[in-house]
Amino acid sequence: MGTNGSTMLEPLRQGLPPLDPAAVSNAASCALPARYEAVREARLFTRRTLDQWDVGDRFDDICLVVSELVTNALRHALPGDAACCAEQPPAVRLHLMRWTDRLVCAVRDPSHDTPVARPSDDFSAESGRGLFLVDSFSDSWGWHPLAGTLSGKVVWALFRLQSAE
Repeated sequence: MGTNGSTMLEPLRQGLPPLDPAAVSNAASCALPARYEAVREARLFTRRTLDQWDVGDRFDDICLVVSELVTNALRHALPGDAACCAEQPPAVRLHLMRWTDRLVCAVRDPSHDTPVARPSDDFSAESGRGLFLVDSFSDSWGWHPLAGTLSGKVVWALFRLQSAE
């Protein structure tokens, strides 16, 4: 890692990459319940979706990053006390969007906390390493707060796909 390796991992507070929403060739999303089994559900949903889209050799990278983003979101979405109201709408939502040569996975969660990557040399750290994996396996990532009636934020990761030629 170069000397500026850590600056690359400072939170990127920016909107989704400049991709035209009208040009999306495929899009899929699923609501995830605020419980840790949702990571498995997100992985299954991602695998089923990617099986139908041609993402070439990025399949494993995308699945890994989705797992990390959903795990992070659940860590912030899960209520402190388990006796929380079951009537709440799903706290976390996973979106997969594919353009011709790009794929974005975006995970919405109710937390306003800035996603922060922690130094990866602290292997005793319980959390924070997930964003290093996201940074390592995706081509870029960032986050932005939600506007309007939705509260929370979206964390996204972008993957460049090989063209089908």
